[in-house]
Amino acid sequence: MDRLWSPWRYRYVSSDLKAEECVFCAKPRESDSDGLILFRGRHNFILLNLYPYTTGHLMVAPYAHVANLEDLPEETAVEMMALARRAVRSLKRVYRPEGLNVGLNLGQCAGAGIADHLHLHVLPRWTGDANFLSTIGETRVLPEDLSETWRKLSAAFREPVAEDNSAPHSGA
Repeated sequence: MDRLWSPWRYRYVSSDLKAEECVFCAKPRESDSDGLILFRGRHNFILLNLYPYTTGHLMVAPYAHVANLEDLPEETAVEMMALARRAVRSLKRVYRPEGLNVGLNLGQCAGAGIADHLHLHVLPRWTGDANFLSTIGETRVLPEDLSETWRKLSAAFREPVAEDNSAPHSGA
């Protein structure tokens, strides 16, 4: 039997995530590069997924610690969708994906790895990215380091977007 090793995932699968502070509450206090933050809005921020399914896998998260979509303040929900649209435009411009997945996993049984703080996933997709290696072998092959992905996408998010009505947040 062949074995594929991904030792970088051990830290994630062996950690007690409930013992630590919510990652989405802690991230905004980090610098953009350290926190992999691509954009800061008034009510939400955009960051790269530390354990991406594909290169460019990012998330839009509110600053407020909210688990339920129905509890999200209206202005936060509106900005979240505006930032998701901006994320789609940036991903299309930088990576030219064949498709995208955009969605929320609400609740642990729905697939939310961090169920207590809702967040919207935006993933670029290409034909064949969910092949045997990822679906059966549970191993992802990413052609680019996260720091390089952050460099490319943060530059794209700094470019003005005419139809974007989300103003940057004045935070760090």
